[in-house]
Amino acid sequence: MWLTFAIVIGAIIAYSYDRIPLEISSITTVALLLTVFNLLPLYDQAGQEVVSMRSLLKGFSDPALITIMALLVVGQGLVQTGALNGPARMLVGAGKRYPITIVLLCFIIVMVISAVLNNTPVVVIFIPILSALAERLGRRTAMVMMPLSFVAILGGNITKIGSSTNLLAIGAYEQMGGHAIGFFDFSVAGSVIAIVGFLYVVLIAPKLLVDRESIANRLAGSGGKQFLFQIELASDNGMVGQRAIAGMFPGLKDLTIRMIERGHDKLLPPYDDITLQAGDIVLVAATRSVMTDLLNASPDLVSAAEGDDVDDKAGERRVIAEAVIAPASRMDGRTLPQTGFRAETGCSVLGVQRRSRMIRAALSQLRLEAGDVLLIMGSRNNVLALRDNRDVLLMESSATDVPMREYAWRALAIFAGVVTVSALEIMPIVIASLLGATLMMISRCLNIRQASRAIDRRVFTIVGAALALGTALQGTGGATWLAHTLIQTLAGAPVWIILSGFFLLVALLTNVLSNNATAVLFTPIAVSIAAELHVDAMPFLLAVIFGANCSFATPMSYQTNLLVMAPGHYRFVDFVRVGTPLIIVIWMAFTLFVPWYYGLF
Repeated sequence: MWLTFAIVIGAIIAYSYDRIPLEISSITTVALLLTVFNLLPLYDQAGQEVVSMRSLLKGFSDPALITIMALLVVGQGLVQTGALNGPARMLVGAGKRYPITIVLLCFIIVMVISAVLNNTPVVVIFIPILSALAERLGRRTAMVMMPLSFVAILGGNITKIGSSTNLLAIGAYEQMGGHAIGFFDFSVAGSVIAIVGFLYVVLIAPKLLVDRESIANRLAGSGGKQFLFQIELASDNGMVGQRAIAGMFPGLKDLTIRMIERGHDKLLPPYDDITLQAGDIVLVAATRSVMTDLLNASPDLVSAAEGDDVDDKAGERRVIAEAVIAPASRMDGRTLPQTGFRAETGCSVLGVQRRSRMIRAALSQLRLEAGDVLLIMGSRNNVLALRDNRDVLLMESSATDVPMREYAWRALAIFAGVVTVSALEIMPIVIASLLGATLMMISRCLNIRQASRAIDRRVFTIVGAALALGTALQGTGGATWLAHTLIQTLAGAPVWIILSGFFLLVALLTNVLSNNATAVLFTPIAVSIAAELHVDAMPFLLAVIFGANCSFATPMSYQTNLLVMAPGHYRFVDFVRVGTPLIIVIWMAFTLFVPWYYGLF
């Protein structure tokens, strides 16, 4: 038992130390547990091995872990097809006027729905929506991902079916002879806990979070760099006929117009009383993300700098990447049509970035220079073939897939099916999510490479290690020892203090054990304490339910934490820093409200 405690403490310290990758900490933890229980095997009275190698390793095949991996693949299918761009644009349209209100509304919706549905698919729905909303509103994704997970967990406190933890604890209680618990029997107490936690999540949590997304974006080459693009207005283009208002064109938001080429004339800003006409070539400066959004919405809007239309072959996966013109390149001093870049490489040049000076020439007439950055688009094979091209230096880390818009409805249908089947409990969520992940690949919403990239190895290893730790703590009696030590320490104290201490113990242990294991383990202990004190068992049962749902301080303590870990670019220490105060806040709310509500003061 003491060796297990030492490994638990060591694992938490290793997870909190940023220089040690989470994967190494997790695998080391599992290896130490296997070594300890192999050298010092533990047997029960019947001679059966209590903690076996199989029991320590079965966490890597746990249904919850398989569910998370499959849901990550399903979510990636939505991203790769741009299926949620429409809903995101609707929210952004309202969010530009009331951004904080829209984000808060999303959180409230998540919390309310999580009270009656499995919160994992609810979070899966809102991860891409809130991510897109945050990006389009110029806010950091890290500021909304962890709060999204936390409000979903808080919503699970409100009703009997709000969380699997609730059902397990109530089932164990009723099996021990307790009275039947109704659907809304603890909704008042659960709502108070949820509201208090919600206030912390929206008011305090964002101030404690660290934005690592911008660092990741800079390393990926996206950042805030602006490229020069040209837009040729055909007669059927929706921007034809638009008139400049205060120097800006309504159809070209988030873009800086450098020049309008109309025949032989070049119109320079400021633009007053200018109306866009068919045949105009509009030279704009914009970030890569803005132009990618425009390209997704209107594939024919952006023209290739060589003068040809951008290829958009159905069924062909395309990639956007950046490439630097190399010193002594044959492209130096030539225009793009003169280089024959597209004919030679199969890649189109969408935009050019030059830091030295302002460009006021159409891209097809611009003479390139060594050091210019080209934004290129082509098939993955053609783009990767630029590694061997001596004229350009491919920045591989900048390569991103262009969403396959023609498959968006397939992805939405698959996703809706997974959520519906899981929510209505037609089949277990693990089966529904695996079927969904399989259909995403079979229907070409994403390929094998994209699916494999969606699976986060940190999530896989950390869950396996956490479940192994939980198995060891239960097998050695460590969790039970902690509970009895608490009772002995608080012997003779008022009932509400014992209740408060019991809640805090459960809340802390649920972040090391799984929440379901904590609920099953501590429900009998809660009933025993209540019987010993000759009081109603309901407050102690709620201490187990609410405490086991306090899965905030570690990423592996709950599925939704693991789901938001990659999109939010979080580390283990982020959950400790933001989640631990939330546990304390909920503990204080529980201590003040539940004993008063049940007359234990």
